[in-house]
Parts: sequence; C-alpha cells; structure tokens
Amino acid sequence: MQLNLKNPLVFFDLETTGINIVKDRIVEISYVKVFPNGKEEVKTRRINPEMPIPAESTAIHGITDEDVKDCPTFKEIAKSLVAQIEGCDLAGFNSNRFDIPLLVEEFLRAGVDIDLNKRKFVDVQTIFHKMEQRTLAAAYKFYCDKSLENAHSAEADTYATYEVLKAQLDRYPELENDIKYLSEFSSFNTNVDFAGRMVYNDKGEEVFNFGKYKGQRVEDVLKNDQGYYGWMMQGDFPLNTKKVLTEIKLRNFNSK
Repeated sequence: MQLNLKNPLVFFDLETTGINIVKDRIVEISYVKVFPNGKEEVKTRRINPEMPIPAESTAIHGITDEDVKDCPTFKEIAKSLVAQIEGCDLAGFNSNRFDIPLLVEEFLRAGVDIDLNKRKFVDVQTIFHKMEQRTLAAAYKFYCDKSLENAHSAEADTYATYEVLKAQLDRYPELENDIKYLSEFSSFNTNVDFAGRMVYNDKGEEVFNFGKYKGQRVEDVLKNDQGYYGWMMQGDFPLNTKKVLTEIKLRNFNSK
C-alpha cells in the first residue's frame, strides 16, 4: 500500500556509541525519504562521534573507531541534514523514545536549533505493540510457554502476572530487579521534552517526571524553588530538556 502523504516522510535509524541520550553520539544515520508522489530517496552517512565507540556497541552494529576516524563530525553535516529533513515528518522504530531525542541533542550540540514542533512522528514499534495481541494470555504463552487456564478468574490472572514478571526478568538481563526501576520502565507518559523528564498531566499541564518534585507542576516548582532551575541547567540533563525548561520559565516570566 502506498502511503498517503501530505509532507515527505523520512524513515530513519541511528547507530550510536550507546543508549544515553545525553552522553552518547551518532556513528551512522540512514534514512529513506518518501515523497507524496511515491518517489524514494535513500542515504546513509557514517559520522565521527569524537569519542571512542565502546566494544559492546561495536558488537551490535559492527562499526569501529577505525571505520569512522576519517568521517565528518555531526557538526560538519548538521546543516545539510537539516536541509534534507526540513518540512518532513519523521518515522522510525522506537524513534519517539530514542532516535528523535538523540538526533535533537546532536543538532543542539552542533548549534543548529531545529524546530520539530510542527512535525508529525510515526513510531512503528508503538503501532506494532498496539495492533498485535498484548493480552495476559498471550504474554503467559510467550514468556512462560504455558496456556492460561481459567483466564479472567482473578486468582489465575494474578498468579500468571506474577509468573510473567519473573520470566521477563529471567529473559531480559538488562531489566533491573528493582521495583522503582520497573515502575518507571513500565510507565507511559505524554512527554513535554523528548527525554520525558517533564510530561503532561491529565489537565494538560507540564509536570516533572522525576526526582523530589515528580508529579508537581513545573511552573509551581520554578516559582517556589528558584534554585531548581539552576540545578537542572548545570546538571547532566539533555540539552532539549534544558531548552524546554527555559521556554517554560520565560513563558511564565513574560506573562507577569
């Protein structure tokens, strides 16, 4: 089926030095730009991340320091890349949680302030998760290889859920066996910033999504704890998070 597009849609994927949005860098970007008339434009560029590529990352994508040592830095290609995606919507797999936040960070580090507020983002992984069966019975079969008898009986469902969680911890060593971690890992929010340090509550208000002010309105915290803004600006937070926080602070300052 050909996509019904009003704007060009850029499917893209990043290979990186790691998964930390603040500290890690892009080593390869590949995209397929699909135009409304169906024309496709494909491009892949390797990038010198200006930092060593950890062995565990090379084991995943196969790109070494030697492979990228003569490649341009992101700053050197940032403006041409912006020109390629200007006016386009973006799509990827898990892109809303990782690729887009990291790409925005790279642009900000390069001094290129790309405005994606009017762009649309399509995350194919989210569509997959919403469309394919995600029932307790399906999870029980997948993780425990057992059929759920007496489904929708409270006791059977409760015990199956308990077994599934234990099986998930066994299957995925990257999951921490810690309730606070699992609670945060399993939550879905509407992000204000790309990294999700601030989210919208059910009233559409910006609230902090971490730390001692979690759940409290950002504008209230900035008003009542005037040192918190400075602490975040000096802290190890994504540049996009700091940018959005500053916009909220200035918005409230200018409304006085």
